[in-house]
Amino acid sequence: MFELNLVPEILHNSLAGIQNLGLLGAIAFILLYVVTTIALVPGSILTLGAGVIFGVIWGSFYVFLGAICGETLAFLIGRYLARDWVYRKIQGNQQFLAINKALKQEGFKIILLTRLSPIFPFSLLNYAFGVTGVSLRDYFLGSIGMIPMTITYVYFGSVAGDLATIGNNVAIANEGLQWTIRIIGLIATIAATVYLTRIARQALEESLTHN
Repeated sequence: MFELNLVPEILHNSLAGIQNLGLLGAIAFILLYVVTTIALVPGSILTLGAGVIFGVIWGSFYVFLGAICGETLAFLIGRYLARDWVYRKIQGNQQFLAINKALKQEGFKIILLTRLSPIFPFSLLNYAFGVTGVSLRDYFLGSIGMIPMTITYVYFGSVAGDLATIGNNVAIANEGLQWTIRIIGLIATIAATVYLTRIARQALEESLTHN
């Protein structure tokens, strides 16, 4: 059986192979990011690696392109090919089910806030949103919320400067930037929690009224 603890090593080896391929390396990186996003593999190692290999500007662009393609495919898979599997994953999450109706009207805001916040499970949400009422347009546009985190992690990777040193707990010397991203994430988390709670309460009240 495939060992999950081998994933970081596989990703490191893949990045090492991509490092000296030039333009082909960029294409290979984007495709790798798409595949890992669909496969529910956390993208932190690849995002950090993009900073090492491509630098902040191009690295951020390649990560965003790979992520947006991967998450859109996951959304479409969740909506059209794996609805039963996704439903089984989220059927016990009452909060998620409660806001489903509201996603049709407020999809962009909800997705934007969840992308800005680091506590929401990015990979699984790609599939979960596919079985909700959110439109593909709102889902796609709301995903711009991942840009601040993307740029920050790519920058962290560029500072690390060596593929051998990157990982989920990479140490970064720029303490000011660390605090900035923590504050942004905290604000987004609070905003998302308050907003989702209000949406869930409204949905529950509407359900009780109609019943």
